[in-house]
Amino acid sequence: MGTASFLKRVRALLRVRNQLARECLAELLAVFVLILITLGGSAQMVTSCGTKGNILTAYLAGALAVMVAIYTAGGVSGAHLNPAFSLAMCLLGRFPWWKFPIFVAVQTSGAFISAGAVYALYYDAIRHYSNGTLAASGPRETASIFATYPADNLSFSNGFLDQMGAGVMGTALLIVGILAILDTRNNGVPRGLEPVAVALLVFSLEVSMGSNCGCPVNPARDFGPRLFTYVAGWGEEVFKWVEGRGPGEGWRG
Repeated sequence: MGTASFLKRVRALLRVRNQLARECLAELLAVFVLILITLGGSAQMVTSCGTKGNILTAYLAGALAVMVAIYTAGGVSGAHLNPAFSLAMCLLGRFPWWKFPIFVAVQTSGAFISAGAVYALYYDAIRHYSNGTLAASGPRETASIFATYPADNLSFSNGFLDQMGAGVMGTALLIVGILAILDTRNNGVPRGLEPVAVALLVFSLEVSMGSNCGCPVNPARDFGPRLFTYVAGWGEEVFKWVEGRGPGEGWRG
């Protein structure tokens, strides 16, 4: 009885009663899970030179990560996971504008922290693969594990068009697809399987629009880890356009 009473008091003490705090913590955890699995799939493939993963396994990891993240926070924060989706909800009047900058900050922070966790998890593998040098370009670059970068044959002009096309269009398709999945007036997805449908939507976008720049449809997913690489030692090049970066045996995630 004493132990049960103690645990009950601990649970009461740790219970978060403020609704905004609950939503922020849920969103932080969900984004952490999303990025941990997504970057982990990329790190496993790159550092093993493709022997323990390929482009499809990395895409699949990212799609399944979305599913797990939605199940993690969907009932508390709505599992936005993405500043673009939060913005769309604001524009549609389904999310208050005053919460938007808070959610963006939480989502970006979750991605930043998760990138650090992936770096710690794959520290030895990254160092071994890169010969101890944290580079954003060259035959043994590893920055592409964490953020999206242009393919070697992509020019600046084509890259700009890709971002205006695939980036904006991909994000728009993602939001339209999610709204369609959640619209009760459509042929409904069986209750509880909505995260699975969203994961399949993300996978379809990745395999159809990821060739040029990695299908950057989530600003927090890209900026948070990119900022981490800058802080962790990859340098200012992670924020620069460099044609022909050359991933060598690796693959930019």
